[in-house]
Amino acid sequence: MRIWVDLATPPQVIFFRPILACLKQKGHESLVTAQDYAQTIPLVERYNLSADRIGRHGGYGLRRKAVASLDRARQLMFWARSHGPIDLAVSHNSYTQALAARILGIRTVNLMDYEHQPMNHLSFRLAHRVIVPECFPEEVVGRCGASKKTVRYPGFKEQVYLSDFYPVECHIKELEVLPGRITIAMRPPSTWTMYHLGVKNRLFDNLLSMLAERDDTFIILLPRIPEQGEAVRRQGLPNVWIPPRPLDGPTLVYVSDMVISGGGTMNREAAVLGTPAYTVFMGKSAAVDRELMRCGRMIGISSGRDIEKIHVEKKDPSKALRNPGLVESLTNLILQA
Repeated sequence: MRIWVDLATPPQVIFFRPILACLKQKGHESLVTAQDYAQTIPLVERYNLSADRIGRHGGYGLRRKAVASLDRARQLMFWARSHGPIDLAVSHNSYTQALAARILGIRTVNLMDYEHQPMNHLSFRLAHRVIVPECFPEEVVGRCGASKKTVRYPGFKEQVYLSDFYPVECHIKELEVLPGRITIAMRPPSTWTMYHLGVKNRLFDNLLSMLAERDDTFIILLPRIPEQGEAVRRQGLPNVWIPPRPLDGPTLVYVSDMVISGGGTMNREAAVLGTPAYTVFMGKSAAVDRELMRCGRMIGISSGRDIEKIHVEKKDPSKALRNPGLVESLTNLILQA
């Protein structure tokens, strides 16, 4: 089969990398498109994936998002027509791809693990098959009109690319960690996304300032957009390093003593790899995150009163959440659509 995979955000590059390799191993041809958003394109280049750059993120504001999304869907349609025939379109909730593929009559597979994304109502309905984790709420699937076409997989999407993870020396050297310091990986919230619009998150900024003032910390800050990095640089905070280029995210999480993020993926990566994870996400929490909190793999920080839950210390070795065979089974679910 000729399978079209669309990469709209940085985590999707890492997620689909082992799936693309599995598809190739099974004898299928993959065609890849990628959106110019945050570190998506640099990660595509880092992992030597052959992808065509199509469209860019609309930024902050519903109107700008809508215009950019419709324009990208149009561009994807032209691209798909020129690269046909295509048997299957696959993404992790790229509603622009889902719209383009549906209009062109291409069977569509949509993977998703966050039930509060407003665009689920569109992407779930457009897809011919929806693939979600076991803990994904059934009532959300029903509300989005996908009950009869949804299949589930055990575990978490981060296990797809982390089950057999082990860091390589060259990736560790890129981190420039300071020996003896408590290494803290921090990632600010994406306050312009559909699920975060209108939500203010001063807690992350306060935590960053507080932890940066300690003599025993070394903070690696991963801005989502250049403006976030520039704002932190203007503050002149000590002990904060903003990498000049994209790092290998799993390696960073692996070597860090703790992770604090206003999003979801990095915290779940930490939970899977056994690094203490603290979420300061101010939107509606996902079922996958609640499950990791229930298991004691993640801790929620929602106010200043919760700061005492954060243990700023060198981490103890901890067992990772392995899920062998998940890449193979998930790839088969995609192919069965």
